[in-house]
Amino acid sequence: MINRENLLITLPYFCLLFIGLVMVASSSVYVSEDIYGTPFHFASRQVIFLIIGIFATIIALSIPSNLFLTLDWLILIGSLLLLIALFFPGVGTEVNGSLRWIRIGPINIQPSEVSKLALVIYISGYCVRRLSEINTSLGFFRPLIVLALFGLLIMSQPDLGSTLVIGALVIAVLFFAGISFFQFSLLILLMGGLAAIAVYLEPYRYIRFISFTEPFDHFYGPGWQLSNALLGIGRGEWLGVGLGNGLQKNLYLPEPHTDFIFAVIVEEFGLVGGLMVISLFALLIFGIIQTSIKALELGKLFQGLLAFGAGILIAIQVVFNIGVNLGILPTKGLTLPFISYGGTSLILFMFLMGMVLRINFENKMIK
Repeated sequence: MINRENLLITLPYFCLLFIGLVMVASSSVYVSEDIYGTPFHFASRQVIFLIIGIFATIIALSIPSNLFLTLDWLILIGSLLLLIALFFPGVGTEVNGSLRWIRIGPINIQPSEVSKLALVIYISGYCVRRLSEINTSLGFFRPLIVLALFGLLIMSQPDLGSTLVIGALVIAVLFFAGISFFQFSLLILLMGGLAAIAVYLEPYRYIRFISFTEPFDHFYGPGWQLSNALLGIGRGEWLGVGLGNGLQKNLYLPEPHTDFIFAVIVEEFGLVGGLMVISLFALLIFGIIQTSIKALELGKLFQGLLAFGAGILIAIQVVFNIGVNLGILPTKGLTLPFISYGGTSLILFMFLMGMVLRINFENKMIK
């Protein structure tokens, strides 16, 4: 049965998937032609990822949500083993200096993306089992040990962006579950301090951080990516230059179909198109949070925290990605959920949405 709560989730969800497919096809034409000699290599693969993602949504929708509570430790350990496997010779694949992928035939799996899903499930389950202890020193630090282990492995790839995402995710879910404001503030300061140290200790991160404040002063150096993104956004004006007519994706803007796809959207559809995409994300996240609140009202703590974690994960990644595209945040390699090209990210976010839809369905089963 279709009702307002379902539409708040399903309508923006499918709209974002459609926009993603169209924009991957548009933004990747020149890159695909340059690398593979065919304009729709990335688009055709994205169609395959989308079909797999639809099956992933259906599978997650068919699994009782309590099963994830039972299996949260196994899911966490499986994700941890994938991260460790990256560092074995012949297993991990290095691209652009980062060891982030495991190649299995034609498929590339990104373990850091799997970790996001695993940590959403684990931290929700932990808060349910240890709800009375999370304000104590021991109960508070246990999940932080897990976070530190995952953070260390992901930083070793290196991938500061994903580390910040999982850190913010865990902190947000813990705060929603009931840790004190003092503990929350302590975690924010700790994460901010560690991020600052990570930037300072790595010259390339420090240069990237400095260059994002004045990208046009470093146009032919570290500011090249952001400068071209901003040029594209500026060209879009109110209504854009039209689908397929963007200039910056023509081998000027690196990664136009992944990290900087939002810049291509604004160039081709203008400020109106960019605001429409942001509005769809806002509507989707609002619908997910509504599902979370409803589950909590029904006394289903795990489901409420899991849905909240899903909404926060999407929100964090959207803010980071769009912030980078607009020059508000330093450049980080993070995809725009449901829109950017990428198999692991798309399939896992679609699986996550299946879990949310399952929780929404279970909420309605309780009279």
